[in-house]
Amino acid sequence: LLMQDPKLLLLDEPVAGMTDEETERTAQLFVSLQGAHSLVVVEHDMKFIDELTRDDPAKKVTVLHEGSVLAEGSLAQVQANDKVVEVY
Repeated sequence: LLMQDPKLLLLDEPVAGMTDEETERTAQLFVSLQGAHSLVVVEHDMKFIDELTRDDPAKKVTVLHEGSVLAEGSLAQVQANDKVVEVY
C-alpha cells in the first residue's frame, strides 16, 4: 500500500496475532512514516499504542465507546480517565 503513497493509512488491529518482536518492528515502521503519512490505528494492544505515541505529546489517543468519543489525550491521560476505567 505504501507504493501508492497514500496521505492517510487506516489500520484496524495491525498487530493482532503478531509476536512481541513483530509488534515492536511494526511500531518502528509506523513511527518511521511520520511526516510522510498520517495514520489512524484502531488497536486494543496498549503496549503497541505506547510505542507509537510515547515520544510525541502531539499524538492523540482516542477512546471510543458505543460509537462516541469517551476520552481523548495522551495514553497516560486516557488510561487515568475515570470513565475509561469504568467502561473498560
